Amino acid sequence: MGSPGAGKTSTIVELIQRLRSRYRVGVIEGDIAGQIDAEKIDALGIPVVQLNTEGACHIEAMSIQHILGYFDLAEIDVLFVENIGNLVCPAEFNIGEDLRLAILSVPEGDDKVDKYPLMFATTDALLLNKFDMKPYFDFDDQKVEASAKEINPDVALFRVSARSGEGCQELTDWLCRKIDAKLAK
Repeated sequence: MGSPGAGKTSTIVELIQRLRSRYRVGVIEGDIAGQIDAEKIDALGIPVVQLNTEGACHIEAMSIQHILGYFDLAEIDVLFVENIGNLVCPAEFNIGEDLRLAILSVPEGDDKVDKYPLMFATTDALLLNKFDMKPYFDFDDQKVEASAKEINPDVALFRVSARSGEGCQELTDWLCRKIDAKLAK
């Protein structure tokens, strides 16, 4: 979950590259319209289904339930769902996910946790994306971390750049531990 332009699709692409040798991955791409992001995932040879909400600001569990039939779930270990670019509505709706990752990009500013607390209170991990851009923006990552930990003491925080790969190995290692624990059940 994250704002438009935060790097949701770029992060999923980076994670696919890092996870695909270990897990079978699929993706549900949520957008209001279009299929640009689904085409990027499809080009990687990854099963993907585009979910267009046609104006709705979030994805609902029933939509996910209907989409699941398009996948051979016996052939998928990890299913990413990219929610609509929005810091409000997606946080309010449980869609049956095992983990929630919220992405906040450096260019968005360091005030988003304070302005949109529910998004960050309901996430398992907070990715500060485009972290390689920090020298060019007035962005206080320590403030963001303190605010996030205040409303969600258990949140895992990662400083990453989906473009350069900075910090992505730590995120991948964390995800692998979570995935392995889930698959072991």
